[in-house]
Amino acid sequence: MLELKDVKKSFDGITVLENMSLEIEDGEIVSILGPSGCGKTTLLNLILGILDADSGSIIYNGEDMTRVPMEKRGFNIVFQDYALFPNLNVYQNITYGLRNNPKISTEEEVKDLIHLLGLEEHLNKRIGQLSGGQKQRVALARTMVMKPKILLLDEPLSALDGVIKESIKDRIKTIAKEFHLTTIIVTHDPEEALTLSDRVMIINEGKIAQFGKPEEIINTPEDNFVKKFILNQLEIKKNNIYTLFASQFQEQVQVS
Repeated sequence: MLELKDVKKSFDGITVLENMSLEIEDGEIVSILGPSGCGKTTLLNLILGILDADSGSIIYNGEDMTRVPMEKRGFNIVFQDYALFPNLNVYQNITYGLRNNPKISTEEEVKDLIHLLGLEEHLNKRIGQLSGGQKQRVALARTMVMKPKILLLDEPLSALDGVIKESIKDRIKTIAKEFHLTTIIVTHDPEEALTLSDRVMIINEGKIAQFGKPEEIINTPEDNFVKKFILNQLEIKKNNIYTLFASQFQEQVQVS
């Protein structure tokens, strides 16, 4: 279990996260959702160890990790831009972390992970030859071969669309289930959060506005901010879809 107890973080005297307390169970998928500047990425960086908390505690399975350096926490992140090595092929990217730690994953485990993520036919390709969805899968594989205690994902679906996005969502769910892996996702998209996660945390102005199951967020929002944020974001997405199909329909009419 991951626990945060009264965690606070400020920058230049401005409080970004205030008295943040939460518990995330082993194997749970949790999405952190909220408007830009609400503290989502700061929270992710505190858990990862990129940033130090001003006060409070970060505890994993009973061990205080608050001052443990990032490289010793065993929490791994897939960044929004994937951070892959363009001079290496797919297989070399996946196994890069094993160069200095070859015993973390066996060859068979690496092979199984490559199969799970459907990357067999791409192993000899350079990163520049891959689509966005393929790069995301390579980044996931590279992280998973290191057997992280917690998997952190920063906007994992933001650069993807349609069928590819749904495929990656399914892969993330499968990985969390297969490896009983606690997975924490930062996203700005309520639809992604609500369809991908066991629980969703909504942050507003550095505080938890609501933390619950997707159906609880939808059916019983705890305040007007949660209600308006979720409904407004979903309304924007719906209008975008309507606009897209309307323009396509007009083009078809003009052609005919």
